[in-house]
Amino acid sequence: MSERKVLTKYYPPDFDPSKITRTRKPKDAGPKSQTVRLMAPFSMKCVSCGEFIYKGRKFNARKETTDEKYYAIQIFRFYIRCTRCSSTITFKTDPKHMDYECERGAKRNFEPWRESKLAEETEEERLDRLEREEAERDAMAELETKTLDAKTEMAIADALDEIRTRNARIERGEVSAEALVAPDPLEAERKRQDEEDAEAARKAFETSSGEKVRRLDDEAFVESSKPVEEPAVAMPPPTFKRNVKKKKDLSSALGIKKKSSLV
Repeated sequence: MSERKVLTKYYPPDFDPSKITRTRKPKDAGPKSQTVRLMAPFSMKCVSCGEFIYKGRKFNARKETTDEKYYAIQIFRFYIRCTRCSSTITFKTDPKHMDYECERGAKRNFEPWRESKLAEETEEERLDRLEREEAERDAMAELETKTLDAKTEMAIADALDEIRTRNARIERGEVSAEALVAPDPLEAERKRQDEEDAEAARKAFETSSGEKVRRLDDEAFVESSKPVEEPAVAMPPPTFKRNVKKKKDLSSALGIKKKSSLV
């Protein structure tokens, strides 16, 4: 590392600086270019291989200054290569729309927000559109309100006509007030079911000759259902006398015979 930081260089004894001639490089006839590091400004699709390049992918690009200008703003062109087939993709700046324009080698993906933004609209057209939308919205809201009010008025009128008709019939005595009340279908069904259950129970408690089966009285049934109390048995007092357990004679089980004692 130390040899790279020297301030003096070695010149040989026969070095003659007058022999060094200055030569100019050929002047580039085309626009100036330089290598830059950038990210893809928009998502695109390569037309050669169909590779998708997402927005923000980094490239080593070649930057070129063009002769085009938008007012006093210089327009630049960039050259990148596809990551799959290495075909050249070109795009340039678009100061008019504050965006980039894809020239060749790739196709920019469809973006609805960009399409709507690029759609130019004059001030008069914008005002006309807003006025037309406001008028349509007011007309629809007014129509909905009128329809709702008409339905409410019709319902109120029908209810009043029904009440007046019922009152007139009650005054003439043609129909009673209770008859005007519509019977509840659920109540009628409940009554019919109760009658059927009562009839089935009556048939179940009758004999073949038509006699009614006798039932136990409630009091007798309750008395018979009570459990019978047994008299309490007096427990003997505890004793602390030791019981001597007799030993079992296992000699007979083992086959041992005892000798009889002679008197």
